[in-house]
Amino acid sequence: MSKKTYAMAIRDCIAEEMRKDSNIFIMGEDIAEQGGIFSCTRGLLEEFGPELVRNTPISENSFVGAGIGAACAGLRPIVELMYMDFVYVAMDQLLNQAAKIRYMFGGKAKVPLVIRGQQGIGRGNAGQHSQSVEALFMHIPGLKVALPSTPADAAGLLRTAIRDDNPVMFFEHKALYATKGEVPDDEDFAIPFGQANVIKQGTDATIVATLYYVDKALKAAEILEKEGISCEVIDPRTIVPLDIDTIIGSVEKTGRLIIVHEAHKTGGVGAEIASQVTENAFMYLDAPPQRLGAKQCTLPFNLGLENAVIPQIEDIVKAVKKTTYK
Repeated sequence: MSKKTYAMAIRDCIAEEMRKDSNIFIMGEDIAEQGGIFSCTRGLLEEFGPELVRNTPISENSFVGAGIGAACAGLRPIVELMYMDFVYVAMDQLLNQAAKIRYMFGGKAKVPLVIRGQQGIGRGNAGQHSQSVEALFMHIPGLKVALPSTPADAAGLLRTAIRDDNPVMFFEHKALYATKGEVPDDEDFAIPFGQANVIKQGTDATIVATLYYVDKALKAAEILEKEGISCEVIDPRTIVPLDIDTIIGSVEKTGRLIIVHEAHKTGGVGAEIASQVTENAFMYLDAPPQRLGAKQCTLPFNLGLENAVIPQIEDIVKAVKKTTYK
């Protein structure tokens, strides 16, 4: 095991996979000489050269389309978006092309494409650079969606994504890049998609959290523990495929469900999880599921206002207490 930052875990995984497979290349804005705005590709240009580490123009629609074409031709591109907010520019390429090609060709075409980049709050980047957009891609068949919350998950899930023959949307969080954690030294270390992580065992309530909110959920659970409320904390790690069985199994034990994410509450991942649990485990619920997400407004530039829009630790605590009646 080695202690690495989230950003370095991503960078090292990419490098290790590129050394093994000459079909893998990476492209995106400022990823070569600059190494990306969060250093996730630092040093790759020097090792692999400009053919495999390619700077792109500021045209997401164009270079995402190029990535799709390269994947169909047998390469394994990793396409970095500087901000996941910019994915909107390439929605036709992703939703009408990448997601559907394998189906429309009867399974004969493969699209081994990874679209990765960062999203979220924490730097006052305002309405067009702070959004969390993962739920949009949960809706479209043909795309896999990963949300790593730790350095180990970043490495393990990214390796799985790179080796997958289907397009994967890989969402990182800007506030996690500097966080540190133990990462296995095994260059084949991979985490299967659709395998949730039960980070903390509990008996009174199930908290499902993603990305930046996994740590906040754990901190809320610590506060509640002191008040005699035992929370189980689950990180889905991927939302397509979604390990709903682990979540339902936890709810069958605790009788209560709280889902928290940074993305807007309306139409978010929490709504889908709450719906599936209600449909499949209603008889085990002792209280209505609680969803926490950003308020339905554009994310502000001001950090104080930003914090007013997104859920805080105390909001998670209140939501759990609302279900437990303790």
